[in-house]
Amino acid sequence: MVANEQDAQMRAAIKQRLVETGERECLKELLRAKLIECGWKDQLKAHCKELFSLLPNCGND
Repeated sequence: MVANEQDAQMRAAIKQRLVETGERECLKELLRAKLIECGWKDQLKAHCKELFSLLPNCGND
């Protein structure tokens, strides 16, 4: 079996286990909280606004 196939099977098995136990949602919530806590969301929002301001015809006439 190719390593990529093994990796894909392992990821699928881990994901299934996390979903079955409810840990996937817990991990998602923990990650979301940590990203907000460190200001990542605000930084990303500011970066996106900056990028959009550089694009033509994006409401910055």
